[in-house]
Amino acid sequence: MVTTTLLTLAGGLGLFLFGMSMMNSGIEKTAGAKLRNILEFFTKNRFTGMLVGIVFTGIIQSSSACTMMVVTFVNSGIMTLSQAVGVILGANIGTTVTAQLVSFNLSEYAPAFVFLGVIMFCFIKKDMIQKVGEILTGFGVLFMGLAIMSEAMGGVSDIPAVLSFFGSLKSPLLAVLIGTVVTAIIQSSSVTVSIILVMANQGLLDIRICLFIILGCNIGACATAMITAFSGKKNAKRAALIHLLFNIIGTIIMYVILIFGMEWVVDLLTRVSGENLGRQVANAHTIFKLFQVAILFPFSGLLVKMTYLLVPGEEKEIGYRAKLQLEYIGGKNIFSPATAVFEATKELERMALLASENLNRAMNALITLDQEDIDEVYEVEQNINFLNHEITNYLVKISQTNLPVDDAKSIGGLFHVVNDIERIGDHAENVADSAKMRIEKGVGFSKDAMRELGDMLDMVNTLIRFAIEMFSTGTDEHLRDILSLEDAVDEKERELQQKHIDRLTANECTPEAGMLFSDIISGLERVADHATNIAFSVMDNDPGNAKKVSAADKRMAQAS
Repeated sequence: MVTTTLLTLAGGLGLFLFGMSMMNSGIEKTAGAKLRNILEFFTKNRFTGMLVGIVFTGIIQSSSACTMMVVTFVNSGIMTLSQAVGVILGANIGTTVTAQLVSFNLSEYAPAFVFLGVIMFCFIKKDMIQKVGEILTGFGVLFMGLAIMSEAMGGVSDIPAVLSFFGSLKSPLLAVLIGTVVTAIIQSSSVTVSIILVMANQGLLDIRICLFIILGCNIGACATAMITAFSGKKNAKRAALIHLLFNIIGTIIMYVILIFGMEWVVDLLTRVSGENLGRQVANAHTIFKLFQVAILFPFSGLLVKMTYLLVPGEEKEIGYRAKLQLEYIGGKNIFSPATAVFEATKELERMALLASENLNRAMNALITLDQEDIDEVYEVEQNINFLNHEITNYLVKISQTNLPVDDAKSIGGLFHVVNDIERIGDHAENVADSAKMRIEKGVGFSKDAMRELGDMLDMVNTLIRFAIEMFSTGTDEHLRDILSLEDAVDEKERELQQKHIDRLTANECTPEAGMLFSDIISGLERVADHATNIAFSVMDNDPGNAKKVSAADKRMAQAS
């Protein structure tokens, strides 16, 4: 009998955890990219950041996921600690939504959610409908698991040994420790509080001890962010520490209040929730978080300053020129589907800046014949090749995971982008080869040729700058400028090829110089093509070949 009850309880818990995971995964895949963009955009001050943190976490039902994104953004430099602190405080409120839903016990409707979700998931081929079906299925399975757990715990409450164990749980410190450890293992305070809620409903836990366990859950929920930030930059560590400090300080405040005013708190919860212990637990979780945020929000600046004391010193920047080293992705970091494409995009932006700088270094070496510049071009090219290999492997890895729908659509384009950037690096190396040939064979360029190369390089540099900005921001702001510049570079290449032929005909340059000049301007024209391809990666998630855009399409884009 006892074995059957425990197995049933384990099965119910398994269904509950599976349903929670499935629902969260479906939400992240359906709206993860859009929510990430909202999180990035609406965090200009702490108050709006807090509101966004509440809504964002309430939707995805995971403060850990939200905080991991914040740590990633801070690590990437697109969010400051002052902006991050508001989102983190809001996430602590938003995470209470799950317990609120569980406390209403929608188990009788769970089969309907599962049935509808399975129909959408299995029989409708539209991708977005399938993701919504996954959410509904997870929601239903969650409550079916909850119903099984509740029934099994009714049997557990008849086991004397179990009653004796929970009845002996009187120490507030021990209760906080249990909540901390269990939540750190499960990595979800929502799940732990939901389990506490069910146990309270079945009379296994007294509401007073439940309140202390909830405090421990708040601290344990910080584990994921701390692990994520461990290998990040100092500001990423500080962002995770803000989350930890908020919950430790908030827990200490609430602990003192509960020690000296427990009966007052229980009376308040009873008035708010009635005699339903599940509602009391859920409301306690929400009220604690609201109270902690209300108390600590005015001191959020001090929280940031405290993190600088705990993580002192300035950041030693890796920089985009770092040799054979990844900055935003890699096996050392905790993988999160919600931020995987974002991190890959940041690493690609870094690689593109490296290739652009190397092209200019090579062109400078072509004119100055500086051997150190030539050697550095080859050295940097090794770094570009390293990034090409590592980023490609990472894209292969994340393409096999459950990414948000919009992110999954962009993966194919990112493969093209990494190839286009690598090809720009190859053209820089080709220019360095030409510089070496000039030195070894004493090939001279006329002043006109040098000026023409400089003019064409300026056009290509502007196009590359627009393309990188367009790719990194995901907007088409510079589309018309890029299309116009690409046409201008094509025309410039034809013009310079003709001038080169005229100089050869007039015997104003040697055949060797003419060959190098022709190869270089052809290479710059191809660099412009690759840069245009990179820019087009934000257009309908189909970057690959901007050259496929017809002349008519270009004219329409320029006219729009």
